[in-house]
Amino acid sequence: MTIPESLLDILCCPVSHEPLRPLEKARVKKLNDVIGRGELLFVDGSTVDKPISEALVTRDAKVVYIVDDGIPVLLPDRGIGTTQLENF
Repeated sequence: MTIPESLLDILCCPVSHEPLRPLEKARVKKLNDVIGRGELLFVDGSTVDKPISEALVTRDAKVVYIVDDGIPVLLPDRGIGTTQLENF
């Protein structure tokens, strides 16, 4: 399920208030590769344990938020910091 453009216009990171945009499929694949190795962490330090099919990323590409069944999970502790990824 793709998030409607009208919703994307108002969504932002709950911490930095940066606008959000859909994460490209190539980057979703990269995240899933790291998830498969058990190496991807949420901001709260817990491991991301299931593959992602869709996500949003801040405009500055510092934080990713999972979209679960078409619903963006915009909780500060459930962000995924991209500094833990090489060449993201």
